[in-house]
Amino acid sequence: MAVPKRKTSKSRRNKRRSHHRVKNVNILEDKKTGEYRLSHHIDLKSGFYNGKKILDI
Repeated sequence: MAVPKRKTSKSRRNKRRSHHRVKNVNILEDKKTGEYRLSHHIDLKSGFYNGKKILDI
């Protein structure tokens, strides 16, 4: 049976877990409406994306 020969140090354990963090969500405030939205997404209140009307609301 495979058993670790030595205890894993806190430093080595934390290095392994360095990528386990939760990513930040990129939320922007829309310049025209003032609503919060995700970047690269349509503003659902106005229907605009990249300065162009996409949805008729």
